[in-house]
Amino acid sequence: MENSKNYHDEQNNINTMRMREVLSTLPSFCKQFFRGIQEYTSSRTRLAYAYDLRVFFEFMHGHNSVCSKMEIEEFPITLLDQITREDIEEYLDYITFYVKDGKEYTNNERGKKRKLSALKSFYNYYFCAELIKSNPAALVPLPKLHEKEIIRLDVDEVAMLLDQVEEGTKLTKSQLKYHGKTKIRDVALLTLLLGTGIRVSECVGLDINDVDFKNNGIKIRRKGGYETVIYFGEEVAEALHDYLEKRHHTIPLEGHENALFLSIQNRRITVRAVENLVKKYASTVTNLKKITPHKLRSTYGTTLYRETGDIYLVADVLGHKDVNTTRKHYAALEDGRRRMAAKAVKLREK
Repeated sequence: MENSKNYHDEQNNINTMRMREVLSTLPSFCKQFFRGIQEYTSSRTRLAYAYDLRVFFEFMHGHNSVCSKMEIEEFPITLLDQITREDIEEYLDYITFYVKDGKEYTNNERGKKRKLSALKSFYNYYFCAELIKSNPAALVPLPKLHEKEIIRLDVDEVAMLLDQVEEGTKLTKSQLKYHGKTKIRDVALLTLLLGTGIRVSECVGLDINDVDFKNNGIKIRRKGGYETVIYFGEEVAEALHDYLEKRHHTIPLEGHENALFLSIQNRRITVRAVENLVKKYASTVTNLKKITPHKLRSTYGTTLYRETGDIYLVADVLGHKDVNTTRKHYAALEDGRRRMAAKAVKLREK
């Protein structure tokens, strides 16, 4: 039998093919930039950069008199020196809302920050390589993000959500047709997300042999490509055992033999499918907050921090490269802990 495809390698191959398509629509000198950053970026990051740069060059082609005289693919590298800080600021204003091929696009602060970050990396590469004389992107400050409060589930909401996944009492008739077939899988999947805080992409990439019941751990591939082991408790172990008992009687499609979680078509489940099933069950729980898989991750992080008070442990388990990212997300909880310090220390007995 042919070996099952490694999920991460397969995703890299898909991203590589898409990258070639996007590169063919960009100025030819862009290839050098993407080769230059290949060693320290993922294929997914490079593809996102390519899409963002395409939006920038399309804007320049449509709004700049010099750029409009030639096709985007023909832009010379010298053109970068003719683009000004004002051009980049106008571009950021433009992407707030624009229409392309009859479809409307919007970018909030976070979207603008990402697109400007791509442009800064792009310009910085050529400037450091001394291929251009100026770096106008460095003169434009990144938009300040107004942090939104993180939505997370309370303990009773977690219980209600998992009860609904098991019982399916509020599902529609058409949803109930599939519920009998997917219930055990869905319970295992959501219990795993809630009990480990792993990302959906890490979850769908799991193979059967990544689960180690001897040590109650799963081997996952993090963003950036490194592997690590995340440990789980008895509730997760029980849900995974129940699912694997059923999974071993399922015949997957060729190429999907090793995948842990299978779709109803017996192929590796996709990120989109997990997002949809979380949305489906969350919508059946009365007054439940608007829940996405990432909110399940936030719920785990909050619970872990409340139980341990160790921000470094939370950062490590969630796979945050910088503890300040974690600290920023859980600042309200940290403030609560600091308030406890005021009551903990007594100076004089009354």
